[in-house]
Amino acid sequence: MGGPSEIFRANLLAGQTAIVTGGGTNLGRQAAAELLACGAEVVIAGRRREVLEEACAWLGPGASWVSGDIREPADAARIVGEAVERHGGVDVLVNNAGGQYFVPAESITAKGWRAVMRLNVEGTMNMAGAAADALRASPAGAVINMTVSPHHGMPAMAHTGTARAAVEALTVELAEAWRTDGVSVVAAAIGRFDTESLRKYPDVVWQGAAKSVPLQRLGTMQEFAWLVAMLASPLGRALSGTVVTLDGAADNWWGPWPPTSLADDAGSVPTEARKPGAPRHG
Repeated sequence: MGGPSEIFRANLLAGQTAIVTGGGTNLGRQAAAELLACGAEVVIAGRRREVLEEACAWLGPGASWVSGDIREPADAARIVGEAVERHGGVDVLVNNAGGQYFVPAESITAKGWRAVMRLNVEGTMNMAGAAADALRASPAGAVINMTVSPHHGMPAMAHTGTARAAVEALTVELAEAWRTDGVSVVAAAIGRFDTESLRKYPDVVWQGAAKSVPLQRLGTMQEFAWLVAMLASPLGRALSGTVVTLDGAADNWWGPWPPTSLADDAGSVPTEARKPGAPRHG
């Protein structure tokens, strides 16, 4: 990969070490690339060694990997420990790893519910706890927790909506608890992004997702990566304890866009003709 960031200065995160969980593919890998472009050393973590090796080859110098299961406290501690051993400390923890599956709420099994909670909630807690001492020792300790948007509910995703809400509550709690230690904790609630995983679904799925966003498109992985780098920067400290939403305004709307009651047969919202001589507003 290599190369400078498109929007941030090259040494923005120079001298810092970041851990990115779920960093072998999709959004996590792109975030790792942007952190590297900003001057950080990056350790990506995940369960599949071959995926991590391939990602590091793509990411280039400055990237390394540790395999482990963040659902297991011992593995979380080992991931952080290896990062500290290699780089002398950890400054940024990106809790990107997560997962869910489509299922109506009434069909969620106890096993499925537990699996989503373990990965999204317990995994985040395990990594934050394992990295706590290293982050406190850093002059710029930061935790970035991934959650999801919209917050007003997602059909067939009740389990992940519940799990990510718990992570947002944990974010607020940790931000207050670690405030005097100089560690910032922010949640990034992301919407529908154009990832390799999404493209594996039939076209109607991702096209329908894009149509439901007021911005009328999916987010790009690069936009996600820029958000992560910004939250890892000094500006991120001012956002500690908050939930930053990046979703093309999906959090402000429910249903198809544009509204069917306003759209014409072509799917566009008609524009009312302005009368000659009518005053301009704004």
